[in-house]
Amino acid sequence: MGAHPASMVAAMDLDAVETRVLGALLEKAATTPEHYPLSTQSLVTACNQKQNRDPVTAFAEAEVLDAIRSLRDAGLARSVKRPGDRVMKHRHDLGAALHLDDVEQALIAVLLLRGAQTPGELRSRTERYVTIESTEEVERVLTGLARRDEPLVVHLERVPGQKEARWADLLRDGDAPIPAEAPAAGGSSRLAALE
Repeated sequence: MGAHPASMVAAMDLDAVETRVLGALLEKAATTPEHYPLSTQSLVTACNQKQNRDPVTAFAEAEVLDAIRSLRDAGLARSVKRPGDRVMKHRHDLGAALHLDDVEQALIAVLLLRGAQTPGELRSRTERYVTIESTEEVERVLTGLARRDEPLVVHLERVPGQKEARWADLLRDGDAPIPAEAPAAGGSSRLAALE
């Protein structure tokens, strides 16, 4: 791929399975590095686990493998077999592909796995990944991700019934579900759909 890494995002439009697979790879790389990269079976289990996921899914192995192929084609994942490995294992390349640090990757992971969230929710839900000192720090990092040439996140306006405004990722396609009470979408553009 000869494109600038950030320009890949606009062309990706991850579907629901790709979104979950990438989020699970990001999560496990940060929270269980001793078991990373993940075998296909471990990745399927990570995608379908019942905790820290919204929505809870039941993706089949074939769906997860298709998603891995798509993510590899986009330069966001790799399948590797190291000496001593009995099976092929999978890892993400999101940080290298899009020049993201650990905090940025943690925030993206939680958004991919749980959908739109407030800065306070993101801070508490990334504690297993990294240390973020304050909600203001979360907002600063999210604002930076939103101001990229190809934004990776978007600030959603507060809707009736919500106490605070939320942030959502822009990696998923405009038709993929955005959990956590994001506003309903009507347009074809991801940004318009999220707003």
